[in-house]
Amino acid sequence: MNNFVYDIPVKVYFGQNQLHHLGEELAKYGRRVLLTYGGGSIKRIGLYDEVMKQLKEGGFEVYELSGIEPNPRIESVREGAEMCKRHGIDVLLAVGGGSTIDATKFMAAGACVDHDPWDFLSEKWAPIEKALPIISILTLSATGSEMDSGGVISNPETQDKIGRMAPPMLPKVSFLDPTATYSVSKFQTACGAADMMSHILEVYFNMEQDLYMLDCFMEGMMKTIIRYTPIAMEQPDNYEARANLMWTSSWAINGFIDGGKRQAWSCHPIEHELSAYYDITHGLGLAIVTPRWMEHCLDETTVSKYVQFAVNVFGVDASLPPMQIAREGISRLSDFFFKTLGLQSALSEIGIDRTHFPIMARKACGKGVLKGFKHLVPADVEKIFEMSL
Repeated sequence: MNNFVYDIPVKVYFGQNQLHHLGEELAKYGRRVLLTYGGGSIKRIGLYDEVMKQLKEGGFEVYELSGIEPNPRIESVREGAEMCKRHGIDVLLAVGGGSTIDATKFMAAGACVDHDPWDFLSEKWAPIEKALPIISILTLSATGSEMDSGGVISNPETQDKIGRMAPPMLPKVSFLDPTATYSVSKFQTACGAADMMSHILEVYFNMEQDLYMLDCFMEGMMKTIIRYTPIAMEQPDNYEARANLMWTSSWAINGFIDGGKRQAWSCHPIEHELSAYYDITHGLGLAIVTPRWMEHCLDETTVSKYVQFAVNVFGVDASLPPMQIAREGISRLSDFFFKTLGLQSALSEIGIDRTHFPIMARKACGKGVLKGFKHLVPADVEKIFEMSL
């Protein structure tokens, strides 16, 4: 077991009717606020009006940036960073899902430098040493961006989608009200569940010496997603279901489950290429890729982890031969994604062919090798894409 440091100082207000604390939290960081959000769903559900009421009562000077895309673009980041500089913004308030919060993080960092915010993500890999304070109000359970220091940004000009984490981009405060997710569609609820599952699986599938406690914690979160996602899809205003999914999304990626593990993630960089080239929903891409990645990585050296997963998460009969148990676990995960949640099961179903597979595979592997659960070279990634067709 590796040594590690766990430090996630995000203050969370969880539950209904917590927004009356918004003014007092914002006031700790200043009076000029940049409010960021996406396509306007926060207005349809009344959240925008509630936020503006709190801001008006608090006497804040508010500037707005709307229209942040589902796969947030660097153009939006540039615009937000420039607005921060032009208006002397003190604190950024992100209201939305992971895309809005991700983009806001890089706006906050971009506001503190003179160079292009894309330099944080390009080959220049400029240091992120400072960011303006960020407060988030979550409306979609998926990425966990409300409680981590990372974000993923797309650049359509270069067909890149790149993620990065940096402590200055960690939100200071996050408001998590499950009722704010009642209007999330069945499709987006399902995609959010796939995203959460992938966050956990990227850490869970690891052949290093593990902490049993963390494995149990991850298995519990996966069982929570499997139990409550269908309920939330059929009963969108079921508070228990939405609350369980919302809190799971935060803990799936806030660093707690890592336990000092050092391996790289695999499915996320593979999927990032799909959404960079085809602008698909991130969770959908993960749902399609993940079972194929699992199939590709299964062998005699890794089968024990699959057995643990299949038995403890899906209740597969532990007396069966290990390889049979492993394959049954993969099958049940596929059934959850594609039958229970109703997500498309193949890239061809969403208009993707093999045209860009070679270049996407090379880009997914970065410097040549993706050092994850099983080390992958471009030929491996290309095969996973082919299996996903």
